[in-house]
Amino acid sequence: MEVRDAVEADAETLAAVADAPADVMRNLIHDRTVRVAEHRRAGGGPNVDAEAVDAEVLGFVSFDAREGTVHVTQFGGSREACELLLGEPVRFARKEGMDVEVLVGTDEEEMRAATEAAGFAEEGDGPTFDGSRTVRYRMAP
Repeated sequence: MEVRDAVEADAETLAAVADAPADVMRNLIHDRTVRVAEHRRAGGGPNVDAEAVDAEVLGFVSFDAREGTVHVTQFGGSREACELLLGEPVRFARKEGMDVEVLVGTDEEEMRAATEAAGFAEEGDGPTFDGSRTVRYRMAP
């Protein structure tokens, strides 16, 4: 699994992962730091460019920094990809001397498990979004 910066061409794929409109994901890519985890397979066959690569997006994370904290604004995908991707805002926070905060829906068991496996500690209830409760996780790398 490899991690790279998201580009505008990823908007449709990330929209499918996040169950969100593509234009929302396009704006996210422009307004935040967005990283993508993908599985890459080299192209093959006699009529295929040797440099061709087929990539499957496995997940993404977006984050921004304000008021001394790196905030994970959205993430999704496979549990393994999310565990790996949550390391991206942690690395940024470590370099900048900041904490990291993640909000996860109380009913999102896989994402909560990925967040805890990535080393975040539950800090209590988070805000409610569209009637859905969240749990606040923090880390001081």
